[in-house]
Amino acid sequence: MSVITIPRSIRERLGDEASEAFATLINDVDIGARKDAIAIAEERFERRLVEENSKLRLEIRTEIGKLNDRISFEIGKLNERISFEIGNVNERISFEISKVNERISEESGKLRVDIERTGKENIKWMFLFWIGQIAAMAAIIKFLLVK
Repeated sequence: MSVITIPRSIRERLGDEASEAFATLINDVDIGARKDAIAIAEERFERRLVEENSKLRLEIRTEIGKLNDRISFEIGKLNERISFEIGNVNERISFEISKVNERISEESGKLRVDIERTGKENIKWMFLFWIGQIAAMAAIIKFLLVK
């Protein structure tokens, strides 16, 4: 708080008591003016703070919108890439399955040929065995009948 000194000429005209009262009045007015100035400054500051807060919220929303757009774009690109890679994997699996199917067909054909050959071989040996059995039986019967 500043100290107010009243000039001597005013002090001589008003007197000591009135000068003191005048100084008190000026001090009270000064204090009131300061309080009013502070209240006005606070009010302006609060208004400015609300304005800046609104601007900041709008800017944040805008940036969030941009980020959401960017994220959506990147997710779309990733989805396309995943679909492409899945397509490649599916093609490769189909190719490998067709190769396996071909190999199975080939091996089953070989197996059929082997089974057929083995069947023919078995029939040949069965006939030889039967012929041998018939010859042996005929010999035994002949031996038993000749005596």
